[in-house]
Amino acid sequence: MKMNLTTTFKKHRESYLLMLPYMLFFILFTILPVILSIALGFTYFNMIEPPRFIGWYNYIRMFLDDDVFIIAVKNTLLFAFVTGPIGYFLSFLVAWMINDMSRTMRSVATTIFYLPAIAGASVYPMWFLIFSPDEYGYVNSFLIKYGFINNPIAWLLDPKYMIAVLIFIQLWMSLGISFLAFIAGLQTIDRSLYEAGMMDGIKNRFQELWYITLPSMIPQLVFGVVMQIITAFSVGDVSINLAGFPSTEYKAETMVTHLMDYGSIRYEMGYASAIAVVLFLMMVLSNRLATKLLGKVGT
Repeated sequence: MKMNLTTTFKKHRESYLLMLPYMLFFILFTILPVILSIALGFTYFNMIEPPRFIGWYNYIRMFLDDDVFIIAVKNTLLFAFVTGPIGYFLSFLVAWMINDMSRTMRSVATTIFYLPAIAGASVYPMWFLIFSPDEYGYVNSFLIKYGFINNPIAWLLDPKYMIAVLIFIQLWMSLGISFLAFIAGLQTIDRSLYEAGMMDGIKNRFQELWYITLPSMIPQLVFGVVMQIITAFSVGDVSINLAGFPSTEYKAETMVTHLMDYGSIRYEMGYASAIAVVLFLMMVLSNRLATKLLGKVGT
């Protein structure tokens, strides 16, 4: 076994050398932080005193004594199970629809649909204007004009409406990296497969989609699942920038904003690390479930 590893390394040493810088950065900035977070989750650490081991106290406190954390979990799961699947479906649907366009039209359409994702924080002022709490906001102005409401609604401040509005905005921004992966995957499918499918009895586009397109781009679909899950569970910026930090009655709190509260404001790094570990486990479990379901596509 040792001889085989040595022979393999010598045979592919140029490849391993090229991978070395990436692997070093991956270990230093991904693997090591995860390990440190797991370790710090069992400590009290305020960044002034050395970490002090306290066992499972942070996790017990999290689930039994932190009401805001429970709100954050509920909101995070709501974002994940609404924006995740819908955003994933929309990403693939739009990619599939524009795939048969000419190269120029496809490039223009891809840029248009991907623009909300790359615009990021720069579009938040636009959403403030649209959902402004006074009568000059576009939504309030429209609803008052046509008699749906009598008084303006504070869409981003009222706990009854803020989550629904934030989910809507997050969906608008959901055509991200997975969308580009789907475009690339659709372009790499061998066209002869569709011709062979027609000869074998495939009669319409939806049969092509199920029996040829989806099975032919499983790697891109899996990559899209991973990226969509990460995006859905990592919602934080949209809440902070539009609903405030903290939001009214913590009604728009997510696990990311809760983590930032304890990590960057209260400097309770042990507790923040425990929150990060729980969020990481939720992402991993969701990813395993989604990829397992995706493995049944086309079977």
